[in-house]
Amino acid sequence: MSSTLLKNFIHGRYVSHNDNTCFDVINPATGEIIYAVEAASEALLEQSLLSAQQGFIKWSKTPAIERARILQRAAAILRERNDELARVEVLDTGKPWQEAAVVDVQTGADAIEYFANLCPSMMGEQQSVGDDFFYTRHEPLGVCFGIGAWNYPLQIACWKAAAALAAGNSMIFKPSEETPRGATLLAEILIEAGVPAGVFNVVHGDGKVGNYMVEHPAIAKVSLTGEVGTGKKVMAAAAGTLKKVTMELGGKSPLIVFDDADIDEAVTGAMIGNFYTQGEVCTNGTRVFVHQDCYDAFLERLLERSKNNVIVGNPLDPKTNLGALISSSHMHKVLDYIQLGKDQGATLAFGGERIKPLGCENGFFVGPTIFTDCTDDMRITREEIFGPVMSVLKFATEDEVIQRANNSDFGLAAGVFCKDIRRAHRVIAQLEAGICWINAYGNSPVEMPVGGYKQSGIGRENGIEAFRSYTQTKSIYVGMNKLEGPF
Repeated sequence: MSSTLLKNFIHGRYVSHNDNTCFDVINPATGEIIYAVEAASEALLEQSLLSAQQGFIKWSKTPAIERARILQRAAAILRERNDELARVEVLDTGKPWQEAAVVDVQTGADAIEYFANLCPSMMGEQQSVGDDFFYTRHEPLGVCFGIGAWNYPLQIACWKAAAALAAGNSMIFKPSEETPRGATLLAEILIEAGVPAGVFNVVHGDGKVGNYMVEHPAIAKVSLTGEVGTGKKVMAAAAGTLKKVTMELGGKSPLIVFDDADIDEAVTGAMIGNFYTQGEVCTNGTRVFVHQDCYDAFLERLLERSKNNVIVGNPLDPKTNLGALISSSHMHKVLDYIQLGKDQGATLAFGGERIKPLGCENGFFVGPTIFTDCTDDMRITREEIFGPVMSVLKFATEDEVIQRANNSDFGLAAGVFCKDIRRAHRVIAQLEAGICWINAYGNSPVEMPVGGYKQSGIGRENGIEAFRSYTQTKSIYVGMNKLEGPF
């Protein structure tokens, strides 16, 4: 076990307990233990709840404009520490430096800045009712609980904290046990910026920790980013106390290429939508439907660029653009799916193997993988793989591809590449997905709400919708005339 021990962060400081329950964090690029983490005991969880309740009392009474200034300072600190924080993300997740340095920290800072600017805009309404009137107030919920995912640890922590704190709530955040440092560093930065102690606490541990908090009556809302199975368990546990929930879950998203598309641009979209962050992105467009009239040209260009432009290697090398999968078990899951694709009759057109880059021979790398001759009933086209595995399918008509694209229990994202703008909007309007792109893929600015249809989620992260979801509406009726009654 590593001599470096990461502790829970409660009420503005790192705290410890006496039962010595720890777990290790492994660098996916090397397979080596890089530090250990102290799991939160029940006593520490209760301590975090008491702290968050105290923090909420102070923070919810802080004027909105002051909350805005404090959060803006936090965003500035994140940007100042970009390279340091990006390096932590690379070591924890295995993703390439060239991604983490320009996306993970920056988009997290963008989220905190955006919601900070919304703080003073939380206004109610007033309406006359005869001579009387009523007005509304949008008030914070209380103590919220955030559950993070391992693919974008710092960004997701920022997304959840930004909206919750801007609305005046406090938050207890449980990062993935595989990537816990980013959220803890965010907690440090929020304290440095002036956020009161207790407003953002971080607790570490597995599903038992999460379940304890989800079931606790002191938690007003749960926000989860994770897989569908986890979401169902969290929703069931939250139902016992009728908590509000926001869930961004998994997907098996369609990316549709029509015959008039710019082929190079469509190939770029498909590669981003399958190979970015080594395929560990919930919105990835892993079912690539290509019109039969441009199928050969698309596939030729896709294979050429996959062979020449994808660089698998040490994630800290700025040239690397495809890194390591999060764990050995996940790597083997992805490799099992690749074998399953071959067994079910798909053609492995490219890749499909474990890679051992120089200096990272024990890392969890799988090269970019492309299947052709796929059918809609294959498991590789129906189940979320969460690795760099693309299924390319052929279609003939617009109505056909819409029906096939929607034939899924998921509904997180979808993309259309098409020069006919009327067709693009017509098709997007019929796709059952919460996050859609036209002639683009993967862009997710904080101003845009994100979330899924069907089993891909409930509620929305980001945008004004997320801000409002961390508030509750109070209606106040004001009698201006003398009250009369039958008694």
